[in-house]
Amino acid sequence: MTSPSPALVELAHAYGVMTEYVDWRGRPVQVAAATIESVLSALGVDASDPERARRHQANEPWLRMLPPTVVTVAGETRWVPVHVPHGDPVEVWVELEDGSARRADQVDHWVEPREIDGSRIGEATFEVPGELPLGYHTLRARSGDTEAAAHLVVTPAWLGLPERADAQRQWGFATQLYSLRSAGSWGIGDLTDLTDLAVWSGSRLGADYVLVNPLHAAEPLAPLEPSPYLPSSRRFFNPIYLRVERIPEYAALPQPERDAVDRLVAELAPWLTPQDQVDRNAAWTAKRAALHIVYAAPRSAGRELDLAAFREREGVALTDFATWNVLAEDHGNDAREWPDRYRRPDAPAVAAFAAEHTDRVDFECWLQWVLDEQLQQAQSKATGAGMRLGIMHDLAVGVHPGGADAWRLPDVYAQGVQVGAPPDPYNQLGQDWSQPPWRPDRLAELGYAPFRDLIGAVLRHAGGVRVDHILGLFRLWWIPVGGPPDQGTYVRYDHEAMIGVLALEAHRAGAVVVGEDLGVVPPETRDFLASRGVLGTSVLWFEQEDGQPAPAEHWREWSLASVTTHDFPPTAGYLVGDQVRLQHRLGLLQGDLDAELAAAREQVDAWLDEVRRRRLLSDTADSPYAADPEEVVRALHAYLTLTPARLLCVALTDAVGDRRTQNQPGTTDEYPNWRVPLAGPDGAPLPLEEVFTSARARRLAATLSPPPP
Repeated sequence: MTSPSPALVELAHAYGVMTEYVDWRGRPVQVAAATIESVLSALGVDASDPERARRHQANEPWLRMLPPTVVTVAGETRWVPVHVPHGDPVEVWVELEDGSARRADQVDHWVEPREIDGSRIGEATFEVPGELPLGYHTLRARSGDTEAAAHLVVTPAWLGLPERADAQRQWGFATQLYSLRSAGSWGIGDLTDLTDLAVWSGSRLGADYVLVNPLHAAEPLAPLEPSPYLPSSRRFFNPIYLRVERIPEYAALPQPERDAVDRLVAELAPWLTPQDQVDRNAAWTAKRAALHIVYAAPRSAGRELDLAAFREREGVALTDFATWNVLAEDHGNDAREWPDRYRRPDAPAVAAFAAEHTDRVDFECWLQWVLDEQLQQAQSKATGAGMRLGIMHDLAVGVHPGGADAWRLPDVYAQGVQVGAPPDPYNQLGQDWSQPPWRPDRLAELGYAPFRDLIGAVLRHAGGVRVDHILGLFRLWWIPVGGPPDQGTYVRYDHEAMIGVLALEAHRAGAVVVGEDLGVVPPETRDFLASRGVLGTSVLWFEQEDGQPAPAEHWREWSLASVTTHDFPPTAGYLVGDQVRLQHRLGLLQGDLDAELAAAREQVDAWLDEVRRRRLLSDTADSPYAADPEEVVRALHAYLTLTPARLLCVALTDAVGDRRTQNQPGTTDEYPNWRVPLAGPDGAPLPLEEVFTSARARRLAATLSPPPP
């Protein structure tokens, strides 16, 4: 490995590229020069002459009158540098969202002028007023005949919980929606199943939310990517989750069309054995054919107006997304393999293609409209059943490199690199998630509009959002394409801007934000999130102090606390080391199997001792092997109620006694990730109707529900 030169190190730091870091063992690691150069290239920086590139970077802000984006916190003033020819007068003002204007005053702050290419440029400092309302405004400057504009975002100082959910602690279920099935779903859980789950858990068990896996859009045709964390688009939703029969036009279908829909669903194979997997491809192929039948049905004048309003609201983003889907039908699900003339959304050939296939593009837009309706109904029914929050969505880290978002925003995503994670205790080889990262400089140029739009979309009909790997809003692990996962480096983002926009959108939606901050996360990251009212994530197995279970009183208040996560087996499986055996079988462990099992057993035993100390588990339950698994699972969840955590979360798998993990990080097809149906203790797939009558689920829910007043 070649070490970076001092000049390359300085250049990397100027662009937020880390040249060294501390690994999960606490050891300092120096990043290879080749990695740094590849990452800088992905940021549009030619690192062949680091000193010259650094001089160019230092001069860039002086060559523009205003910075591209200014992000402030409500109630706080902010100084903004304004660059004009030295000695020229300049005025600055704020144009608010409502069209009114506020003056910005100049601050007496001397900055030495700079000579650039024979011109002497001065820097004046202006103060953005602190009493501006929350929102997306415009900062404007004028000097003589020259004018400039910058994005100005005023964000909330504190988010926290919405008022309706702030009086007492909340709890809810976490579920992988695709893993559910009911008598009415087409072999895969859908939005009607989600609605019914929310109504049942809210009205009968006292739950206040349902946390669901990412419902982001996938490919238009099979084969579909099974991972909900590698979507085609995070901005739009996956129509595989539609309930065909709940679309209003279905009710008016003539009998022949009704019969055609019935035949499509009847041809789907039922889940019969524990070995059966969720078959997205079959379910979506049948459902898509049925949706075409319903789409062709006449709509009332009112519903036509509603559809038109939806399309107008969603704008170019929806049209581009729909066009990508139609192109993918003809040329494959990976836009990187399309003919060159279709590689960019603004290409003339793309416009001609969309005009030629108007009906097909309209169908894709219609799918998003009916999805919006069913998402709205799910949230409305959830809160109507007594939930204070309702549906909590999950936001994936990124998107497929050949998917719709990467295609329609080609200049916002970095090329030649992929997002992943360095080695950690749970995946000692590192991870490559194969997702292109956002370029932080391009986000700033666009006023963070792409990020704002997707957060607004996911919260339109929701009471909360869980942000997967929220550390990615601070820094992301960039891996040069073709390189191993451990040969990457971190790239920093403007976390104050990213978290600020996230909080602003959540504030406007009346929603809570939960950040998944597990793993190697700097303490200052968690401190910053807490200071802005963004909840962290506390998982029982990870809560340690000096190698021992952290006492309940020491857990964080502003967090969502759970016993397990979707990357581990349900608690009944974790108690007996299922995760260790699986990792060993898949070749993901560097250590000896027996030693790893012993370490896992030691961790579990330590927690059982802590739970017994709190008198939540009988002394006769001397090991997870001898104790009733249900009793141990209830005791561990009861322990959560002793913590100050504001939100508690129960995996639906724990509620019904399931044991199989949904996902093993670091694998794709080696394990059926994201294809495991919800099952009972016997391993047999469990219909949703039986969940609703589960005594086990009721007993676990009673452990978390507060006593009646």
